[in-house]
Amino acid sequence: MTTATTLHAASREALATAESTLDEVLGGAGADPAAIGTELLSVVTLLSGEIGLRRALGDGSSDPDARERLVTSLFDGKVSASALRVLKRAVALRWSSPRELVDGLEALGRSALLTSAEKAGNLDMVEDELFRIARIVVGEPELDQALSDQAAPAEAKRKLVRNLFAGKVGDVTLALVEQVVTRQVGRGVGFGLDRLVKLTAERRQRSVAYVTSANALSQPQQEQLAEKLHGIYGRPIALHVEIDPRLGGGLVVRVGDEVIDGSAAGRIAALRRQLA
Repeated sequence: MTTATTLHAASREALATAESTLDEVLGGAGADPAAIGTELLSVVTLLSGEIGLRRALGDGSSDPDARERLVTSLFDGKVSASALRVLKRAVALRWSSPRELVDGLEALGRSALLTSAEKAGNLDMVEDELFRIARIVVGEPELDQALSDQAAPAEAKRKLVRNLFAGKVGDVTLALVEQVVTRQVGRGVGFGLDRLVKLTAERRQRSVAYVTSANALSQPQQEQLAEKLHGIYGRPIALHVEIDPRLGGGLVVRVGDEVIDGSAAGRIAALRRQLA
């Protein structure tokens, strides 16, 4: 799953321009961000499996007007006018590679879905649902492997996701998870889901702290911890808390690559290292 931070320079510039068009579309009267996001992601799915079409639309050396005409001939009447406007703008731009065009469209689709959650006041819920699903997948290696299997049919993996989570999470969350499952490569679906959690947190201009606690934290305790982390890192922090009695007491907090280990198990391990 490529994001704006890992795109090459030309693609980052193209994505920024396409995002402006998406913002204009989503700000229009009657715009349905969830529908537009779903349509954009359906195009991503198509292009992911059609190498020739992907190359034709992502060839920066070809005539931009010709690429716009091609995308119009393919999708006019099959997606909304709003989604088509975003697609036409995206393919007319110069991307570093056809693959990064598809990655950019994926980022636009996800952004539209998150905008729908934001407008509905559900962004907190989506973030929490994504976190819980990520923890389930990471905690079940066989499930992670099944969902990450590149040889497995995409529809079979979508069906597995729906069987597990449909009716238990919102539509936006389900659509985002399905997209990760169908496109994630490399480090596995669990990793891709964690990055989605971070993307959602960034949408709220916060960082994510993964907290593992020996005991459940009350709401005041969570608020106090978030306030302390805000002071340490100089920015708002979203907490995601897991319970693990094996810690023996205390907390382990991970923000990015930094780990703050205040657990009993961590102190014992540190003492053992000192004595070794």
